Amino acid sequence: MAKYRKLGRTSSQRKALLRNQVTNLLYHGKIVTTEARAKEVRKIAEGLIALAVKEKDNFETVKVKAKVARKDADGKRVKEVVDGKKVTVYDEVEKEIKKDLPSRLHARRQMLKVLYPVTEVPTQNAGKKRNTKEVDLVAKLFDEIAPKYVDRKGGYTRIIKIGERKGDAAMEVVLELV
Repeated sequence: MAKYRKLGRTSSQRKALLRNQVTNLLYHGKIVTTEARAKEVRKIAEGLIALAVKEKDNFETVKVKAKVARKDADGKRVKEVVDGKKVTVYDEVEKEIKKDLPSRLHARRQMLKVLYPVTEVPTQNAGKKRNTKEVDLVAKLFDEIAPKYVDRKGGYTRIIKIGERKGDAAMEVVLELV
């Protein structure tokens, strides 16, 4: 008996499809897809969430001094003339950061193997590269999704059947985070 569904695709296409759907499920909270795909996506997504729940508190906070460019009212860097050259002015700032312990770092890298990078584009700037933000889905998994499921032992997703698709009569379902 096979360990997974082939979904009528080559292995590279199948992996890309599943990675894309898992990424969208974790970013949006729910997706609409066929039943067979949903069951495969569910396996991967629940594994990632279980990993996040296990490692969510496995970090230490560290104070770090960093150089940050000084900015004016418009958000542009302040420059100073030194020896006839324009040089950016830097301020030293003390920040508190989360430093992953080795097992959490390994978990983060395992998640990054599966998840695609997500870029958030504001609606007024649709189609433009300016003001886009890179969304850290792994941080979202650790900070937002995992705390919701701490007391739950598995079963982080739900499949709801919504009927057959008009074109090919494939059973469509909503796959959502519980």
